[in-house]
Amino acid sequence: MSLMKIALLQIAPAGTLEANLEKGIRCCRKAKEMGADIALFPEMWSNGYDLHSRPAKEWKQDALPCDGDFVRTFGKLAEELEMAIAVTFLEKTEGDPRNTLVLFDRFGRKQFVYAKVHTCAFDVEGNLSRGEEFYTAVLDTAAGNVTVGAMICFDREFPESARILMLKGAELILVPNACPMEINRLSQLRARAFENMLAIATCNYPEGVPDCNGHSTVFDGVAYLPDQPGSRDTCILEADEKEGIFLASLDLDRLRRYRAEEVHGDAYRRPEKYGMLTRRRGEEDENISGRR
Repeated sequence: MSLMKIALLQIAPAGTLEANLEKGIRCCRKAKEMGADIALFPEMWSNGYDLHSRPAKEWKQDALPCDGDFVRTFGKLAEELEMAIAVTFLEKTEGDPRNTLVLFDRFGRKQFVYAKVHTCAFDVEGNLSRGEEFYTAVLDTAAGNVTVGAMICFDREFPESARILMLKGAELILVPNACPMEINRLSQLRARAFENMLAIATCNYPEGVPDCNGHSTVFDGVAYLPDQPGSRDTCILEADEKEGIFLASLDLDRLRRYRAEEVHGDAYRRPEKYGMLTRRRGEEDENISGRR
């Protein structure tokens, strides 16, 4: 059995960049003590997603370079602890900042830099630049290799996000979050895991952080087992509202057997029928308009 242990750092920001850095380091060390192979932060950890209480021209000054001290510290820490770390921050760019995740492997090597594709442009995130691509990487962990992708918060609202990552080989999607995780958002994550036959690990801020309520989760995506009648609950971890580090054990061997045998994901897709999905809003579809 290949069990990969994922630590969800459901922790509250400490008020300053320096304090967040120190707390993040402490929590990563604690996650390693708990046996974690991967540690995942909530969304935009560098400033605690503190966007709503200040004007944009002020919080934009919190943006950090991807190769700066804050990010590099977690790369060095990943190497020291021999544990993968997915750290989140407000990224400085030539234009507007980005909402970004960097994934380091257990050797401290940067595997990918993912910027949120579906920014909440109807809200304060309208001041952010959007990411343009979904990435996967084969992550070398102590529990073996696993193909990992990432989404950030609002990305989960779009089935296409997880579907693209599945098509790129993702077995596990890491999802930093900063919003209330209620039944419908949890249902979205459950659905993304089920329909793509992959695991989804989501890390939220705890209660007490504005507009957040904990309930970080891991769904393993395995809906059926040969020795059990009917379907099973794919949720293998749901945290409560409180601050803490929550550890889930993902059975990769079972997930891979399931993916090889079941009918979801890519098994029976008909991509030639999905052209409408790539059209922008307002573009006319001949079939819908009734023309041949």
